[in-house]
Amino acid sequence: MRVINTELIKQAVSKLCKQICYILPDDVNMALSNAKESERSKLGKEILAQILLNANLAKNGVAPICQDTGMVVVFIEIGQDIRLVGEYIEYAINSGVAEAYTQEYLRKSIVSEPLFERKNTLNNTPCIIHQRIVRGDKIKLEVGVKGFGSENKSVLKMLTPADGIDGVKNVFKQAVLDAGPNACPPLIIGVGIGGTMEKAAIMAKKAAIRSIDSQNQNPKYANLENELLDIARSTGIGPQGLGGDTTALKVNVEYFATHIAGLAVAININCHATRHAQMYI
Repeated sequence: MRVINTELIKQAVSKLCKQICYILPDDVNMALSNAKESERSKLGKEILAQILLNANLAKNGVAPICQDTGMVVVFIEIGQDIRLVGEYIEYAINSGVAEAYTQEYLRKSIVSEPLFERKNTLNNTPCIIHQRIVRGDKIKLEVGVKGFGSENKSVLKMLTPADGIDGVKNVFKQAVLDAGPNACPPLIIGVGIGGTMEKAAIMAKKAAIRSIDSQNQNPKYANLENELLDIARSTGIGPQGLGGDTTALKVNVEYFATHIAGLAVAININCHATRHAQMYI
């Protein structure tokens, strides 16, 4: 039995939050560089060059990648052979977020309740936490920062099995069209298919922060990822919505078993500043 103090989790979350608000992940940076070379629109090329310049300035500590330093989403997998000691784990995670956002003077964007007073919590907490117990004696942390220009363009649709793959494609294309320039393309898009309403949404969120270099292990779903990317690019929305080939950099799809009467589809959209990182403890 491995004993881990949740103070280590707090420190890890704090470090990851500080990192991803300033440093664009290597996979995203490379995809943007490749897109700049292949983009046929002159204006699109110029915009992609500006995005890359902004990322470089942020990396050097000039300012965060985006002024919307987002809502933090944490996926944590805890090995069943671990015993946690110290503060309650969700308190530790939120303490790590609060530490990062106050120490780095990052914009605090979270309100304590959504409808009436909407009072700012002043430390960007609480964050969204998805916990899972897995085999082993390690902890895996995946942290994403979700700006709401893109988050607000997310879609959840409960299809029928008869809608099939064409139904999924239609929902996806409409989501990209409705997002247009407002989600700050080029986009990275997560798609969750199956399960229940909430399972599809969580899968889409996790897919949206999956590496651009990855693909679904099921060949049929890997092929669907490519088909959906082609659909996004065919819209011609282009970088920052001003036209071009590079409307999206990648589409990642996750799926899960579902009911014989159901076909849930969730689309979670990330802007070009797809900020994510992971760490093992």
